[in-house]
Amino acid sequence: MAQWCQLQMLDCKYLEQVDQLYDDSFPMDIRQYLSRWIESIDWDTVAMQDSLATIRFHDLLAQLDDQHSRFALENNFLQQHNFRKIKRNLQDRFQEEPHAMAMIISRNLKEEQKILACAKEAEQEGEGTVSAMVVEKQKLDNKVKDLKDKVQFLDQMLKNLEDLQDEYDFKMKNRENEANSLSPKELQQEKFQMARMCMDLKQKRQDVVTFLTELLNLTHSLIQELVSEELPEWKQRQQIACIGGPPNACVDQLQNWFTAVAEALQQVRQQLKKMLELEQKFTYENDPISQKKAHLENRALELLKNLLSNSLVVERQPCMPTHPQRPLVLKTGVQFTVKLRFLVKLHEFNYQLKVKAVFDKDVTEKKGFRKFNILGTNTKVMNMEESNGSLAAEFRHLQLKEQKLAGNRTNEGPLIVTEELHSLSFESELHPNQSGLYIKLEATALPLVVISNVCQLPSGWASILWYNMLTTEPKNLKFFLSPPAAKWSQLSEVLSWQFSSVTKRGLNQEQLNMLADKLLGAKAQRNPDGLIPWTKFCKLSANEKAFPFWLWIEGILDLIKRHLLSLWNDGCIMGFISKEREKGLLSNKCPGTFLLRFSESSKEGAITFTWIEHDVHDKPVYHSVEPYTKKELTAVSLPDIIRTYKVMAVENIPENPLRFLYPDIPKDKAFGKYYPKPSETQEPMDVESTEKSGYMKTELISVSEVHPSRLQDNMMPMSPDDYKALERYVSPRDIDAVEQDMSCSFETSNFLL
Repeated sequence: MAQWCQLQMLDCKYLEQVDQLYDDSFPMDIRQYLSRWIESIDWDTVAMQDSLATIRFHDLLAQLDDQHSRFALENNFLQQHNFRKIKRNLQDRFQEEPHAMAMIISRNLKEEQKILACAKEAEQEGEGTVSAMVVEKQKLDNKVKDLKDKVQFLDQMLKNLEDLQDEYDFKMKNRENEANSLSPKELQQEKFQMARMCMDLKQKRQDVVTFLTELLNLTHSLIQELVSEELPEWKQRQQIACIGGPPNACVDQLQNWFTAVAEALQQVRQQLKKMLELEQKFTYENDPISQKKAHLENRALELLKNLLSNSLVVERQPCMPTHPQRPLVLKTGVQFTVKLRFLVKLHEFNYQLKVKAVFDKDVTEKKGFRKFNILGTNTKVMNMEESNGSLAAEFRHLQLKEQKLAGNRTNEGPLIVTEELHSLSFESELHPNQSGLYIKLEATALPLVVISNVCQLPSGWASILWYNMLTTEPKNLKFFLSPPAAKWSQLSEVLSWQFSSVTKRGLNQEQLNMLADKLLGAKAQRNPDGLIPWTKFCKLSANEKAFPFWLWIEGILDLIKRHLLSLWNDGCIMGFISKEREKGLLSNKCPGTFLLRFSESSKEGAITFTWIEHDVHDKPVYHSVEPYTKKELTAVSLPDIIRTYKVMAVENIPENPLRFLYPDIPKDKAFGKYYPKPSETQEPMDVESTEKSGYMKTELISVSEVHPSRLQDNMMPMSPDDYKALERYVSPRDIDAVEQDMSCSFETSNFLL
């Protein structure tokens, strides 16, 4: 079943996550109507090749034209209008940067896959954590519904009070006219009825005031829960999502709660006005309305102000469109986007909020601390979005420019560029035509790292990971003056997210064990509470010659994205495994069994394979090929290298020693689908025949050239018949003596054959 069809069958909580992926820059309408075509394209590859991205961009425009024609045949004027507008917007946004569109589509498809996986996992777990969260949200839903029901009940109470008061007022006015026509007994009875009606009226007034007081108490409790619990939890989930964790959800649910409470308070304020009208018509000594009206009005206003002042949030954190999976790292001179949402979705606020972006607000002067100016349109008016009706503003064309300093420009600050944190805040004012309602609004993005060269991106991203993994403070810009250590239990999860956020697979326990030993040392025994200092993760001490752990991981991630994505997703690559563990896994396997692991000695990311053979005494011998880097893999894919790999020595026929992918998968079965397809046979009329071109066909293969003194046995593994023939002339001891000097590492060379 197509991915888009599967998504539409999910529960609403997952559909809400899908909704978060699409906005006006790439509307969901495109995903809906062009789903089959979109899912048929390898957008990862498209995003990496500008020429291919341009072709696919024009293909997409052609698809939109086709869909527009279908709408014309159906006389669907509304969708014709929408698709014309969508096409214009896409051309304005992506005409010059089609690869940015490809990256957005690629990211969205991967996020959709994660949502599907999450839904499947939740279904399998049954009454797990997800169910517990649903129960909690259901409780809050019930509280909001209870508040709305109570507000409606108060409306009915006021209506009943008004009816009773009108009746009492009418009878009081007509009493004097009827007094002369009534007998003393009837007059006495009338007085008794009026006194009783007055008592009922006073009691109903007291009931209304008491009920309203309790209603405001309930509202206060609900706002506290929203502002102090739900909103911080959502922001924390957003932090986790920013560093590769599960997609953040529930912003629509949060908006629904905030909006419902705001609507209830607006209605309460109208009810208070109604109570004042009733008081003006009729009052008496110790009237509860007269006594409580000022307190109730002020309290309702303060509650509304508290709710509204916490309603402006950064829905999508600052991010460069060219690096959608690395938010919060901004490069000077490169445009970035950021989106805000006002959680109280009332039409009276539409076009009322003008938001201004401010960089490093309230940051005190610090020696060596860089300063930046915001370029582009830094003010936006919030309006209702067409896609989902939310009150939002998206800044799409902001960029930063460093302020020039007079004299020496040496950075004498205590922090390096990639540890220097900056803030981006947004200010607005809310003062609709309502008495007493004037509110200053502010929202702050998570701390940012500003770089001036793309080579600083990996280190900048490491800072973002470390900060959001270890603190929930939104404005702790001094964090890296004394960065805390991370527990292995925290870091291992974040490391796995780095892989699952760009591929379909995170890290399994076997892979994490190897990384734990690398960071903590074998003596720590992979203690979940073992501490890893910041310097160990991303920096080097003076006496270290190697490269930082994170840069090694980043190099491997880039290698996977560029050359190994399908192999990694299919589980063909074991990846992170120590040499000792590698030997342990291969030791009892048949000759020619091999596994793929990442090199620990390459900063840029490299992959190697190790296979096992057995000597004449059936002892295991291991061979590892020189690691392949991006340079080699750009020329030949890894499946092709494995398919054509040969070991060759003097006067020995080259042979491929690789037979089974660990544990026991035949090589061609594991990698066959990645092998290049045979070229099509030429047509008989093809004048440009290669046979007449004068050239022989060539193929780039990898060959390990081995000196005879390093061979394990007679050049290459011999057949049993050859070995028996050799035993007639040479004793097994002599053969074994020759084998002792055999090395297990081969150097790799490339030959055109």
